[in-house]
Amino acid sequence: MVRRVAIIGAGVSGLASIRSCLEEGLEPTCFERSNDIGGLWKFSNHAEEGRASIYKSVFTNSSKEMMCFPDVPFPDDFPNFIYHGKLQEYITAFAREKDLLKYIQFERLVTSVTKRCDFSVTGQWDITTEKDGKKESTIFDAVMICSGHHVYPNIPKESFPGLKDFKGQCLHSRDYKEPGIWKGKRVLVIGLGNSGCDIAAELSHTAEQVMISSRSGSWVMSRVWDDGYPWDMVFITRFQTLLKNNLPTAVSDWWYVKQMNARFKHENYGLMPLNGTLRKEPVFNDELPARILCGTVSIKPNVKKFTKTAAIFEDGTMFEAIDCVIFATGYGYAYPFLDESIIRSRNNVVTLFKGIFPPQLEKSTLAVIGLVQSLGAAIPTTDLQARWAAQVIKGTCVLPSVKDMMDDIDKKMGKKRKLFGKSETIQTDYIDYMDELASFIGAKPNIPWLFLTDPKLAVEVFFGPCSPYQFRLVGPGKWSGARNAILTQWDRTLKPTSTRIVGDLQKPSVCFHLFKFLAIPILFIALFLMLI
Repeated sequence: MVRRVAIIGAGVSGLASIRSCLEEGLEPTCFERSNDIGGLWKFSNHAEEGRASIYKSVFTNSSKEMMCFPDVPFPDDFPNFIYHGKLQEYITAFAREKDLLKYIQFERLVTSVTKRCDFSVTGQWDITTEKDGKKESTIFDAVMICSGHHVYPNIPKESFPGLKDFKGQCLHSRDYKEPGIWKGKRVLVIGLGNSGCDIAAELSHTAEQVMISSRSGSWVMSRVWDDGYPWDMVFITRFQTLLKNNLPTAVSDWWYVKQMNARFKHENYGLMPLNGTLRKEPVFNDELPARILCGTVSIKPNVKKFTKTAAIFEDGTMFEAIDCVIFATGYGYAYPFLDESIIRSRNNVVTLFKGIFPPQLEKSTLAVIGLVQSLGAAIPTTDLQARWAAQVIKGTCVLPSVKDMMDDIDKKMGKKRKLFGKSETIQTDYIDYMDELASFIGAKPNIPWLFLTDPKLAVEVFFGPCSPYQFRLVGPGKWSGARNAILTQWDRTLKPTSTRIVGDLQKPSVCFHLFKFLAIPILFIALFLMLI
């Protein structure tokens, strides 16, 4: 019999899951609480309970060639970094092209996901949904949770003494939509993440004064990287990953800090992270350094306490006559329809094999898609997660033993503590993670074999950007257009900026970048030889 799969959420993770289920011959039913697809990227003029919320000016931090579905490139004329409305247009076109909409039940809220009494034998779940006040229960063979992790705002009020006495307005960044109402106001933004920096930079054009309070600092990267190319097309490559994974830690850390400081010296702007060698997610903001230079944004340390009208920082300075405090303090991830112990199976910490499967379940029929974060884009990550999860649900792929999965989780936690500073983070290294998932389903490109059989493609795959198309070159779900998409990715990157032709378009030179990267280890080897 065809296995029935319940998919919760119709954002990019949900759409990837529907498509993957169909590719594996499964029968998906997707439940979406709103009236449209898109999830996070479906803009609304007001924050809605239980749904992600973005502000009006949001653009993507990943470029179009690095964030597309692996067999559906963005249109040539789309800009490299995409406004949320254009991305929603692409997501809708993808859903229609793959004929996914007919599998989605809109305006239906999932209220309960529970194991059936015979779960240890069947692996089945009872799914209770609600629409127009009427509840309905259905049996499914598996569940894919695709509800995202930008839904439940984290506001650590207990960390700020005196906040309850503050007379100004307080809100979370999810409730911010546009800057107009803050004209002439004095605004404090707490948090130096992407949302906090975006909001602060935008407000600084209309507000009287904006300050950002940061506890630990952050690297601030530009979307425009070496020679004017999109940052991820240059930064996320297999060659760079190979070097960083094999260089001595001291050399790798020095190189990383040098890359992060290439645009400006973070120490001079008050932005320097407390531990600059940690690979915590950087901030992408092209405007913030300029706003700091212009004096319309100031960076401050953590707030020590609030008074009725002011904030006193840990360095003893004060920001007075504050009209509004915006908490850009991130989100907690929760699944209120599910027994929390299933996801947080050990010490109340999210415990998932490869960030997807609860290892303690008797049957591997529940998968969490889209929880993992990395420097890479969400769409290709969720696509690969869903492909593997669908094969596990079908039975084509089999998970290791509980002990082996827990050992792997412990090993990864140790690595995360070293890279990101904390073991419970949902962050991971993009290329290593993608290759690991791809290897489970036979979709990982064989680089040495490519150099032997297709050297032109191999050079682009290894030295060029690790674009999503690489994971549809071989194996199940192979796309016949993947090779050509890889070889023409720079054409699509340069086309939208080539609106005034002044000469031949300049694509990156592999030899130049190879020399630049190799110069670092060569320099250290030379210094070592000089000292012995």
